[in-house]
Amino acid sequence: MFSRRSKISLLAFLTLFMISMPAAALKFTGYIRNYMAPFISKGADYTLIKDTFDLDIEHAKEKVAFKADLFVNHYSDQDLEIGMRQAYMNIYLGSLDIRIGKQQIIWGKAEGVFITDIVSPRDLREFLLPDFTEIRMGITALKANYALAANTSLEFVWIPVFTPTTMPETDSVWFPTLSYPVTPAFDYSQKEVSSNLENSEAFIKLSMISSLIDFEIMAGYMWDDDPSTHVEKTIDITNQTITSLTITPKHHRLGLVGGSFSTTIGGIVFRGEMAYYLGKYFSADLMTSDGTVEKDYLHYLGAVDFNVGNLKLSVQFIQQIIFDYDSRILKDELENTMTFRMATDFLRQTLKMEIFAYVGLNESDALLRFKISYDLTDGFNILLGTNLFFGDSGMFGQFDKNDMVYSQVKYSF
Repeated sequence: MFSRRSKISLLAFLTLFMISMPAAALKFTGYIRNYMAPFISKGADYTLIKDTFDLDIEHAKEKVAFKADLFVNHYSDQDLEIGMRQAYMNIYLGSLDIRIGKQQIIWGKAEGVFITDIVSPRDLREFLLPDFTEIRMGITALKANYALAANTSLEFVWIPVFTPTTMPETDSVWFPTLSYPVTPAFDYSQKEVSSNLENSEAFIKLSMISSLIDFEIMAGYMWDDDPSTHVEKTIDITNQTITSLTITPKHHRLGLVGGSFSTTIGGIVFRGEMAYYLGKYFSADLMTSDGTVEKDYLHYLGAVDFNVGNLKLSVQFIQQIIFDYDSRILKDELENTMTFRMATDFLRQTLKMEIFAYVGLNESDALLRFKISYDLTDGFNILLGTNLFFGDSGMFGQFDKNDMVYSQVKYSF
């Protein structure tokens, strides 16, 4: 996460900052957590054993506020991982709020899905299993929010340096399944995006909150956080077979327009979200010129949330549509997914239960997540859960052998 020099600089900065501030001016919050997740079908093997210390440091005055979120992860089979989720300064200028520094930016109404919530890239080293506050990465950015009226605001985000999605290592149990006729070589010479003004990213969002409806309209000029895999190949003309492959990951520019809304009618919450992407490179049949095809696509969601007694229910339908579809593209023209959530609590909200399921309709695969947690005392929580994968292929079915149970013991202060 950080080099040795960066770790020393980070610790020195925090030390100087805390020394310069009166103790009473600083607010410290955070947690200590132990997480263990053994596989179900692989004997005593563990997919993950992790101890985490997370510390939030906040300081606020009338016109300025500062926040830093430092974390330390200890893995059973790795060195310490020291990082900073966020470290930013807020400046309050009447109707204009400015935030400068490393920050997580959350947009949209979707639950468990990224549609317009794409300003912050993702850490997918553990697939979609961690809390989204940990999947969503902090980025160095300038964010300005201007209040146009009491219930309407305009937000602008400028990101000077591109940060890509963090993918699992090739030997990780969460590395996506790859299918090539021969073992490919990888050329990473074009994967980096140079840090200059021309390569910066920009987003804008208009938000309105009223008694009838909440909505957001947004647009962005960005880099695709996930690299496209361009292919160079050698073909045996006699047999029309591929004899060698070189995969070159490369990030491309994307244009984006979208929005989201939520409204409540008769106690039922209706949510929707949509993003139209311009210029996405999709992986295609290896016989295409470089293994990619460029197309526009739409990603949208419709959802309902409602209660039945003490039971909270939610259903989402998500679809991706590739326009002007080319049959050489490996993804389906229409890709359909649904999510289901059921949650309830007992004992004055100290005992909580939740089931969350992703269901891929195209490949008939799924991820079923069950968890039960109990607050022993204020700040002290224990949690037990399962992550069960179903199917032979698809986003979730490819991990069918990775079924697991997990436990978490967490103390928040």
